[in-house]
Amino acid sequence: MDFNKIKHAPKTELHCHLDGSVRVETLFELVLKEGLDIEEKDLDSFQERVKIKGDCDSLKEYLNKFVIPSMVMQTRENIKRITKELLEDASKDGIRYIEIRFAPLLHVNKGLSLEEVVEAVLDGVKEGEKEFNIIGRVILCCMRHMEPKDSKTIVELTNKYKDKGVVAVDLAGNEEDFPPELHKEAFHMAKEYGLNITIHAGETGIENNIVKSIDILGASRIGHGVYAYKNENIVNLLRERQIPLEICIKSNIDTKATESYKTHPIKEYLDKGLKVTLNTDNRTVSDISLTEEYYNLIENQHLSEEDAYSIIKNGINSIFESDSIKHKLSTELREVWDR
Repeated sequence: MDFNKIKHAPKTELHCHLDGSVRVETLFELVLKEGLDIEEKDLDSFQERVKIKGDCDSLKEYLNKFVIPSMVMQTRENIKRITKELLEDASKDGIRYIEIRFAPLLHVNKGLSLEEVVEAVLDGVKEGEKEFNIIGRVILCCMRHMEPKDSKTIVELTNKYKDKGVVAVDLAGNEEDFPPELHKEAFHMAKEYGLNITIHAGETGIENNIVKSIDILGASRIGHGVYAYKNENIVNLLRERQIPLEICIKSNIDTKATESYKTHPIKEYLDKGLKVTLNTDNRTVSDISLTEEYYNLIENQHLSEEDAYSIIKNGINSIFESDSIKHKLSTELREVWDR
């Protein structure tokens, strides 16, 4: 396998959380600027607070890494800067198209309106697109643990900005205690508005949430979907409907959804004809780049060049964008592969 092809291929990032992908240096600087009280007094020790270093004991430990980013992402200036820097980092990683997702309701603790939060992200995307060779789009997340009316608010917000850079609505969070159907009214609204829908499902062992997310909430993409293999009928459903899976292996290892790159079912899904894509989930928290995700997967599951090409192409074909952008990226990919 020629790793240069992976490095230079026009990759897509379909599942990337903004608050999990903040530069550590920026986080530390903003913590000091905001006067937040933390024990760590230097950058090296601070990294332990916001990154998974080595083994992660639990999902709870993983989620604790988001506390600091959420605290500093409460002003337009900080949110815009963090967004723009993510586009720069993604561009350096060989990503040509990225969909950044975040939950607007988590960023209004210091008085920002939901519109101000979304516009801060969109401003960061706009500046990043101008300066770096990348296309940026935005996905707004509803949170499972919040009230169904809050999800309706986010669906309305998504509809308001759907022609301004926001391309989809998502449902994220604790799927064990808050099943998809709790938010069905909000996502019925989303379907009526003609919005694209992607849902976190099957990440924590509840494979039936994948079916519910598709049939009840109208998902056209599934975030993670790791546990589909537990039910062959679900695997068949995903294959027959060609519903893309937004797979994030390092994150799945960190949260104990799978043991290792070797044991992850992504290659099994690919061989069975499922539309798998590869993503980082949280670049900073999981301490991973997309290129590294590909390298690790190829080395541990012995992917062929054809396999790697198929996963990258699946990513391109699964973006929430026009056929013209898909065609442009596909042409670039073919040129890199044939070079």
